Amino acid sequence: MSEIALTTMLTCPQCGHKEEIAMPRDACQWYFDCNGCGKVLRPKRGDCCVFCSYGSTPCPSKQAGDGRCG
Repeated sequence: MSEIALTTMLTCPQCGHKEEIAMPRDACQWYFDCNGCGKVLRPKRGDCCVFCSYGSTPCPSKQAGDGRCG
């Protein structure tokens, strides 16, 4: 089994601001305030969290393949 990444590069779809974010291993994050433009990011339909929608790496739960988030 490969190692689970606990950081992701989050990219704002509105302004393009990129920020490296630490992801919690045991919880989802349903919103994130962009530090570039202030937009509140929420998951896209069908995604469990903002990391899966806007991150370079999916959340730890998805990486582990356990079928649940947090």
